[in-house]
Amino acid sequence: MNDYKVGFIGCGNMGGAILKGILSAGLYNSKDITVSVGNKTECVRLTGMYKVAAGMDNVKVAGECDILFLAVKPNILYNVIAKIRGAVHEKTLIVSIAAGQSIEKIEAAFGHPIKLIRVMPNVNAMADASMSGYTGNKSVTKEDLKTVADILESFGKAEEIPESLMDTVTGLSGSSPAFVFQFIEALADGAVAEGMPRDKAYTFAAQTVFGSAKLMLESEKHPAELKDMVCSPGGTTIEGVAKLEEKGFRDAVISAVRAATAKSRSL
Repeated sequence: MNDYKVGFIGCGNMGGAILKGILSAGLYNSKDITVSVGNKTECVRLTGMYKVAAGMDNVKVAGECDILFLAVKPNILYNVIAKIRGAVHEKTLIVSIAAGQSIEKIEAAFGHPIKLIRVMPNVNAMADASMSGYTGNKSVTKEDLKTVADILESFGKAEEIPESLMDTVTGLSGSSPAFVFQFIEALADGAVAEGMPRDKAYTFAAQTVFGSAKLMLESEKHPAELKDMVCSPGGTTIEGVAKLEEKGFRDAVISAVRAATAKSRSL
């Protein structure tokens, strides 16, 4: 177990998932974690659930921790930084999960040298199944990157990538859980239209998507090869695949990822 002091400014769905992963993996002791959130009700909830110190003073948290997670939305990130920048120590390792916010912009907002790692996790962190990309500025060490990688891997998988690909990661793994949920819902709708009760349709659809992803990762086979394994000549599956192609399925998915990536670049 590490003896760093860890701080969170913001602890919504993503911040909470990171906090849960850290504690579940035994990486840090709850007594060494401090969280700052926006209201007293949330303070009570977090203290009760995770046994961490929770308050509403961002500056206090920023000044006391060795690792600081900025787990806030992009639209308030710079307001937060403006208030805490004078309290952050030069050796503090800052981790930002704000989508579309570059290292350069965050460094400029602090106005003095900082150690910064930019991270893009996804909502699947809530099920310990996130796919996270991360990249650091010139001040971080290999040890700093390893520290953050260990944290990210406590609630899923993580890969270091160049910052030039961070917006692509946002479009691919950051946004795509919503696309997958849409796909699951559509699969279930199709089954409901054919007479299956909705609760069973959701179970069949979700487990099938989960199993398909698991098979691909474990077999290390190309997705096209796995698709061909299911498509018997003249069978039901190739009929469905042909219909997806007719309706522009691939183009729609590619366009969705590129649109989300473009939006991340524009934030």
